[in-house]
Amino acid sequence: MKPRLLIAAALASLLAGCATSPTGRSQLMVVSDAQMSQMGLASFNQMRQEGKFANAPKERAYATCVAQALISVLPPPWNTQQWEVQIIEDNTANAFALPGGRIGVNQGMFKVASNQDQLAVVLGHELSHVVARHGAERVSDNMAAQAAVAAGTIYAGTRGGDAGNVAALLGAGATVGILLPFSRTQEAEADTLGQRYMARAGFDPRAAVTLWEKMEKQGSGGTPAFLSTHPAPDKRAQVLGQQAQQLMPVYQQARAGGHSPNCRM
Repeated sequence: MKPRLLIAAALASLLAGCATSPTGRSQLMVVSDAQMSQMGLASFNQMRQEGKFANAPKERAYATCVAQALISVLPPPWNTQQWEVQIIEDNTANAFALPGGRIGVNQGMFKVASNQDQLAVVLGHELSHVVARHGAERVSDNMAAQAAVAAGTIYAGTRGGDAGNVAALLGAGATVGILLPFSRTQEAEADTLGQRYMARAGFDPRAAVTLWEKMEKQGSGGTPAFLSTHPAPDKRAQVLGQQAQQLMPVYQQARAGGHSPNCRM
């Protein structure tokens, strides 16, 4: 196949897979939910085999209580999926949710998220990554970037260029111009969705501002906003504060309707 046809075929096959996120955003999607579930379960089982799960029944019961309250208001099929929560033996403030129904919460997170509302901010955010299929989108974005670099390298070689330098330049451009901007978008989307879910579950959405301000103090603060994989902290707090006020009626209605979680450690 001629180089130009090869480039066109590679890009066309990737662009053929498209989807729409829960907020209406277009997504490139070339991997299935089943494939992502397999990857998520494999990663979680590897952590289990490596002994990374802590023997912390109180923390696990507490995190499970918060997670189940959030899961109950997720859209199908995630609200009926069987989820497993484990505590990770790690003192850093972090948590994750994986396709396949797995959630991990670092022990260090409990030092920052000091009540159920703040923990709901974190878990709601992480569950939103799964609901919005951000993992599949990131895999698809990486596949698209790699295909573009490979195609560009082949084409440069046929034109007498330095294929190695072209590949390096295209790789850097793909990282800054494609992968990181998508990642920032995904993080902002997870913020929005997570705050909605926590309000519907009866958790105070105003806790999002408090939690992320505390998380900012935990971070190094040395990465420029342009290269960060998260929205700029000041803007993040502002947006979360505005959304919290809009979600207060949802939160109050949820509490009045019986969604009143009482998770304690």
